[in-house]
Amino acid sequence: MPQRVELSGVPFFAQNAYQGAPAALAALLNQQGDEVSPGMIEKALKLPQQETALREGLVTTARQHGLLVYPLEARLEDLLEQVVAGNPVLLYLEDSFNLGDAGRYALLVGYERDNRQVLLRLGHERRALVSFSSFESRWQAAGGWAVLVLAPNQLPASVDRARWLKAADELAEAGQDNAAKMARLQVE
Repeated sequence: MPQRVELSGVPFFAQNAYQGAPAALAALLNQQGDEVSPGMIEKALKLPQQETALREGLVTTARQHGLLVYPLEARLEDLLEQVVAGNPVLLYLEDSFNLGDAGRYALLVGYERDNRQVLLRLGHERRALVSFSSFESRWQAAGGWAVLVLAPNQLPASVDRARWLKAADELAEAGQDNAAKMARLQVE
């Protein structure tokens, strides 16, 4: 893998209260050509009332936009491999800066191997540099959840066929039959 990668074209929205997840998803949707704001996503997610179902709401909203949600293994190398392939990673971190908040959604958009740092779109920071060890610790403490949000014709690096087909089935269940068919064709 390269020593340094930065996906500078990934949009950035500064996050206000209850907008960590909406800002991250809005950035991914905009990157895929769907012009939405964090406020629009926040409204679709019914925040702050539906905060307990936020992860499900993120996944559902992405699928409603015709995008496939592909879960990743909880290994840093797998995430970095996706970034090298040009895929920003949506993930959940324990928020070590705010004891009143359990976690925060962010986008992994790069890394610097020499400095052992990842590059995140996080909170009000377009380029938050976090050490590998701090990142892994916070990410694993929050459950190691990470996904790609992709167009159905855009395969991830090192695609797991069974996982991809399951994601395509879930896209079909969300009423996106044409997108699901396109996704299935990518691995047949």
